[in-house]
Amino acid sequence: MHDYINSCMFVLNIWEMIELTKAEEQVMQYLWNIEKGFLKDIVEQYPEPRPAYTTVSTVVRVLVKKKVIGFKTYGKVNEYFPLLNKKDYTKRFVKTLVNNFFNNSQQQFASFYTKESDLSLLELEELKALIDQQIEQKKK
Repeated sequence: MHDYINSCMFVLNIWEMIELTKAEEQVMQYLWNIEKGFLKDIVEQYPEPRPAYTTVSTVVRVLVKKKVIGFKTYGKVNEYFPLLNKKDYTKRFVKTLVNNFFNNSQQQFASFYTKESDLSLLELEELKALIDQQIEQKKK
């Protein structure tokens, strides 16, 4: 168990330095969706026309090398699973986006998002309710 925890901490520290390509991110999205699976399971997640099996295999091998996904071997086949959860990736992605495009200002990002996206009145009201809820929690 101790080795497993050390491995996870190593992966999280390495992750801070890793950038994913669009193809790698797409594989991760599918793997997060199915939680674990064999290469054929990942390929089946793609819409038609699906990329070649060998193309997806190459991307998966790169992700294994980057230590973003792990695998368990059964005979001659590997079952893959993410080593980084989607929430952590999303959090890091948004933080990078805010830093790079909005001068590290979450307020500028929120302002841009609400003005430039095509949110309906209902969506804006739901967003306002979420913000009001967070304000109340911060007051406590």
